[in-house]
Parts: sequence; C-alpha cells; structure tokens
Amino acid sequence: MKFAVYGKHLAEAVVPLFQALVDKLEPAGGPLYLYEPFFRSVGKQLKFNSEPLLFTVQEDIRGKADILFSIGGDGTMLDAVTLVGDSGILLAGINLGRLGFLTSISREKIIPALDAILDSDFKLDQRTLLKLETGNGLFSPVNFALNEITVYKAKPMSMLTIQTWVDGDFLNSYWADGLIVSTPTGSTAYSLSSTGPIIAPDAGSLVITPIASHNLTVRPVVLRDDVVIRILVGGEKTSFFVSMDSRVCEVANPLELIIRKADFRINLLRLRDASFFNTLRDKLNWGLDVRN
Repeated sequence: MKFAVYGKHLAEAVVPLFQALVDKLEPAGGPLYLYEPFFRSVGKQLKFNSEPLLFTVQEDIRGKADILFSIGGDGTMLDAVTLVGDSGILLAGINLGRLGFLTSISREKIIPALDAILDSDFKLDQRTLLKLETGNGLFSPVNFALNEITVYKAKPMSMLTIQTWVDGDFLNSYWADGLIVSTPTGSTAYSLSSTGPIIAPDAGSLVITPIASHNLTVRPVVLRDDVVIRILVGGEKTSFFVSMDSRVCEVANPLELIIRKADFRINLLRLRDASFFNTLRDKLNWGLDVRN
C-alpha cells in the first residue's frame, strides 16, 4: 500500500506521534506523499528514510496513493475530503483536535490502529456527499460537501426569506437566519446544533434544518437522498453567504441553488471496533448518568 498524509500544522507536543506514524508507514509503503504546505511547516522536525513525495492537488496522488491520513481535527478532515474527491482513495482520520466525529483514530491508539491498517484489518464506511449547482459555477470544480451546504445571512441584524422546493414541489418560505441541507454525516454537525435530528450514516436520507427560524411551527424535514432541492433567497437582501463544509463564499442576490446527492461517495476507513453508536456515546456522552 502507498500512503499520503494531509495536515495543516503540528504542535510541538505531538511531533513524536507524527514521527511514530512516519516510522510505521515508510517501511510498509516506501516514500510518503506529504501535503506540501504541511511538509514545509513540519518537515524539519521529522526524520525520513527517504525524501517525501510532495502533493498539493488531487491529481498528484490520484492512482498513486491508497490511503490518505488526515492529521488534525474534523475541520482538517473536511478539507482532506476535497483532495480525495472521486479518486477512490481511502480516507483515515487521526484526531488531534477536540470532538473528532470524523477523525476516528485517537492519539492514544495511533500505534495499534496503524498495525491494524497495515494488516488490512479495517472496514470501509461509505459516506454520501452533496453536490451544488449554480448558474455561476460557485465552488466549481470542488462543488461537493460531506457534511452540509448552508445559506445564511451576511448582515447580523437581517433575516433571510428562503424559498425551497423539493423535486419541483414547493416546500416552504423560511424566515430565518439561514438554512442547512445536510447529509447523514452532517446531521451530527451544524444541523445538530440547530436542533436537527441525528441520522445514521447509512439511512439514505437528507435533512433540511432552518437556522433560528422566525416561524415557531417550522421544524427540520427528513427527505430521501435522491431528491433535488432548489433554493432561492428572496427579499431585499443584496448578498448572503453560501458554505460547503468549511468553505464559505459571499454571493450576490438573486442566485438559485440546486442541491442533489453527488454521484460518488467518500470511503472512510474505520477500525473494526469503531461504530457510529459507539461514537455517539463517546463523543456526546450518551448514557452518562450516575445511575449507570
């Protein structure tokens, strides 16, 4: 197997952990592919058996790396998704952040996790992505998101009117700060903090969740993941924000957004003992009660 590593920065305290990763992966797969900006910031602190191969875009590792390790938190993992895209490269997250819903390998378990991966003792977790289509090619060619696509207000004292259609049928005019369209993966992210439901990763659903709705009777809606969602922001607002996971752009009104399921999925690497429900209990403290 050939390995690639993506990261943004590395605190001095975790340099030994990264060195342990290098020491494990190099003998198993030869020279590592390292994200060039990451290598420029941490390379002098590490020792390599051979000079790493540097990459900056998907084309540099497509067909050359089998597994991409994301080193950091969930935000780093979301950025790594844009590099993997439809290449088929497996994505493994090592959590050096806080919550770590996507980055399933904790820093305490790096060595046993790497041993399991090198022995091919892991499972694949295929995750749905969303695709955004606009008349001006917003975010193209990386117009896909693992967690959610969100529209929200550009001015703090304003409110948006967001007209929404599902498969051509009018759903609602949301008077709100914004609107989230999330995948099951994203149901535990921004949508959850906006009172959206938790959806199992393999449920085949999408969720539309309003942000701070001015209509008290409006609630999140769960839909099949093969629907086409059309959004048009109305009112007198001259601009609003559109985000795809961690990427944000301010756009001029009017702009029609078409959201549908992407025609490829991301393959997350999971250890055998990891499961979605274990993650809920561990990360959200489900069942944490003195009576248990």
